[in-house]
Amino acid sequence: MSEFKQVTVTKAANVYFDGKVTSRKVSFDDGSFKTLGIMMPGDYKFGTNEKELMEITAGECEILLAGANEWQSISGGQSFEVEANSAFEIKAKTLVDYCCSYLN
Repeated sequence: MSEFKQVTVTKAANVYFDGKVTSRKVSFDDGSFKTLGIMMPGDYKFGTNEKELMEITAGECEILLAGANEWQSISGGQSFEVEANSAFEIKAKTLVDYCCSYLN
């Protein structure tokens, strides 16, 4: 899906890692939400509360999911899931554009 219709966008950005990662919340009428964001090149570690689907819409990165031993290469058009109450590491090789969906 390349666009969302009939949504509410939170104006203020979520800012992480000294501004190297930002996102904005997109809320839907059914109460669900996603975040749309950008990562500058760098290494980051994120924790999760809910199960997440990370869609990489542009850019190149490598990810290491909790409990995994090998990094996976992910690029624009690909996605990965992260379990609830978990964590993942990401190495953004280029500017990364992403959409994070929170799965219940």
